[in-house]
Amino acid sequence: MQDKRVPFDREKTKVKPLNEKTETEPNSGYYAAIDLGTNSCRLVIAKPTPSSFHLVETFSRITRLGEGIINGNMLSKQAIRRTISALKVCRAIIEEYTPLVRMRFVATAACRRAVNCNDFERIVSKETGLNMEVITSKEEARLAVVGCMPLLNRMIKRALVFDIGGGSTEISLARVTESGRTFIEGFVSLPYGVVTISEAFPAKDMTKLAYDTIVERTQKILQEFEDKYKIREAIQNQEIQVIGTSGTVTVLGAVHLNLPRYNRAAVDGLSMSGAEIDKVISRIKNMGYEGRCRNSCIGKQKADLTIAGCTIIEALCSFWPISEITVADRGIREGMLLDMMHHQKNNYFHKDGKYRHKRKRGKKYGREKFGSH
Repeated sequence: MQDKRVPFDREKTKVKPLNEKTETEPNSGYYAAIDLGTNSCRLVIAKPTPSSFHLVETFSRITRLGEGIINGNMLSKQAIRRTISALKVCRAIIEEYTPLVRMRFVATAACRRAVNCNDFERIVSKETGLNMEVITSKEEARLAVVGCMPLLNRMIKRALVFDIGGGSTEISLARVTESGRTFIEGFVSLPYGVVTISEAFPAKDMTKLAYDTIVERTQKILQEFEDKYKIREAIQNQEIQVIGTSGTVTVLGAVHLNLPRYNRAAVDGLSMSGAEIDKVISRIKNMGYEGRCRNSCIGKQKADLTIAGCTIIEALCSFWPISEITVADRGIREGMLLDMMHHQKNNYFHKDGKYRHKRKRGKKYGREKFGSH
């Protein structure tokens, strides 16, 4: 969804950073999470419920912060400007919900890789008043797993969660204990994602050689992971649920359903068989670049990224005997929310279990409003 540019008062950047805990109105109930990836900037605002949380608003903008980073490991001035513009909108939205109980703002692969990341952090702080936290690939994997755990079948105690980002891809093997706690048995991080793949092979339609090269490289990295954790046998025995979270995975779900426009409610939690995954990938390949641009669930901004993401999904599905993938329109942001709410849970509700505050918000800045999570 296209957002409207919002004027930003630079004087407001001088206030105390928003991700510091506020004591002026305890238990106001609102949480904010920002995930600044290589390709996009995403914000969610939520409040807790007795069992999970209620998404109030979300904002997303493709910024391509990692554009060109494969050449010199530098964040470009143009990419920084686009990203700062998106973060100013995030700041304006967040201010409507202050004082917050907590917020967290993380940056991932592009910032981990960039040699000028410290300069970028200072610009972000000065221009927006937001404090950015550059997280490790391990923490990125953990948050994605936490965010996707509500989709795990209660009869299955293990999950293989893959998160295809713009600059890296995290693949995690998680287990739920008898007490209900989740821990990561192991994870592997592929040093590339949809943005870096599409820039390494810049032709509008990726050649078969380029496509196969990424598939083979991915499977070579996966082999060591497989040797250590014996995932293939567990998948064959239906002991592991495979969950995919990323723009590519959700696009595959939307195209599979023939949606006239993207619909999160229809896609999140959708189960796709291995045969359906193969069929929709072939369909997306056969569309060609122009066809992907015209598709309402892909569009021009994702036409090259989607085919890049398909290389990784195809690598996974041909390497392991994956019979089904659960599509997740959730991940790092939801993981941050659940983390923060877990640490504050005892402060949120009256003894009768009722929530303390109710506030209504309109639809602004191109973000969407959602029902219960």
